Amino acid sequence: MRGALRVHEADNVTTTIADIAPGTTLFAGSDLRAAVAVGRGHKIALAPIARGAAVIKYGFPIGVATADIAPGEHVHSHNLATVLSSDGDYRYAPPAARAAPTAMPSRTFAGYVRSDGRVGTRNEIWILPTVGCVGNLAARVARIAGERHAERINGVHAFKHPFGCSQLGDDLGHTRALLAALAQHPNAGGVLIVGLGCESNQLGALVDHIPADRRAHIRTLSAQAVEDDEAACLALVDELVAACADAPRTDVPLEKLVLGVKCGGSDGLSGLTANPLVGRMADAVAAAGGKVVLTEIPEIFGAEQMLMDRAVSRAVFDETAALVRDFKQYFIRHGEPVSENPSPGNIAGGITTLEEKSLGAVQKGGQVPLVDVRRYGEEAALPGLTLLEAPGNDAVSSTALTAAGATIILFTTGRGTPLGFPAPTLKIASNSALAARKTGWIDFDAGAVLDAGFDAAADALLELVTATASGKPTKAEVNEERDIAIWKSGVTL
Repeated sequence: MRGALRVHEADNVTTTIADIAPGTTLFAGSDLRAAVAVGRGHKIALAPIARGAAVIKYGFPIGVATADIAPGEHVHSHNLATVLSSDGDYRYAPPAARAAPTAMPSRTFAGYVRSDGRVGTRNEIWILPTVGCVGNLAARVARIAGERHAERINGVHAFKHPFGCSQLGDDLGHTRALLAALAQHPNAGGVLIVGLGCESNQLGALVDHIPADRRAHIRTLSAQAVEDDEAACLALVDELVAACADAPRTDVPLEKLVLGVKCGGSDGLSGLTANPLVGRMADAVAAAGGKVVLTEIPEIFGAEQMLMDRAVSRAVFDETAALVRDFKQYFIRHGEPVSENPSPGNIAGGITTLEEKSLGAVQKGGQVPLVDVRRYGEEAALPGLTLLEAPGNDAVSSTALTAAGATIILFTTGRGTPLGFPAPTLKIASNSALAARKTGWIDFDAGAVLDAGFDAAADALLELVTATASGKPTKAEVNEERDIAIWKSGVTL
């Protein structure tokens, strides 16, 4: 196997695909040797790079050299720095011809067709507390009801969170919008919203956020209004189970899937293997007429123009530019630089600058045209790629993807994480070592791309995606890793 991979012909660095010892020849037939030991996923200079010159990866600048760099030298935080700024001077310049998404075989999956035509990949009961005070009540009810109805539905899950009171304005609005969106999710055959009674996030106001024609499967309860809150909750769950337990799985085309794409704990191989492989899945779903949702706005800084160039109209371009600028201002208002990323784990895995991280991350969207922009808590509405407002935090952004309607999430990682979310979440390792070491976390090894190529890996992953959409449990589901996190954006009273 090769020791390193040059992503683009314009690159002046190569990425190692294995740990490299000093003096190792990087390419067959080449005299280029590693000057020092370099870990997997890190960069080595292919040619002399002068101090102040651009370092190129993926065919784009990922920062500038802070010292002269000789061929074979390690390129990382000691000699490479970001040039990302808070400026947002974007251009609307749609290409004359758009790149065609990678063709994939047509597929179907067995899903739950809801009354409004949306299709779920699970038939579960979700219990949503309006406020943290009743989170443990919700969890207790879910545990009892889950055992009671284990053979009738796919599961009963409570999604605890610490918010819903001592919040004001847009901050409270975020919590309310997020919970209202989750209550409408097609994977939930029934939903119980449990309130306390005195919280800021009042039950009535939350339900008002839900369209009237999507409330038939929802029940509500105020814990302060009943004597035995646990028994009252269980009775409502029994009622919900009775109404949805007989729903059949029906064979439907791939266009009925809503695919959320996410990366977390990325390494230097994420942009070479796992993310472009997920991009193939995005292409397949969009080509079938389905929806793909991309988020993590701070983790597209430095690569946002690439997405904007895929906007299907000036209006979508303008909305994208406004969203990115708003998020940069969010950082600035809090006195933080927009380039305060990558994380320590990203850096250890070989990612040096946010530009490099972002150029790898946007590949999860494949070649799908950008058709819409949605704000936090809003639902994806159009076939194609939707850009969703949410921060980069794994739990917050994956919860937002679910609230936007994602019925399955593809989560790429180079470092690994056990986290799972309301929608079935497939963990895709960027490297085979992680997949072999964390078999209890990882669902798919994208490191196979380096040996078998993208076509074979894409076929295998699409097979897993459709099997998961049809009911095959993910590792996170088996491990009972099912959580939500809400974006806290304001003061606490």
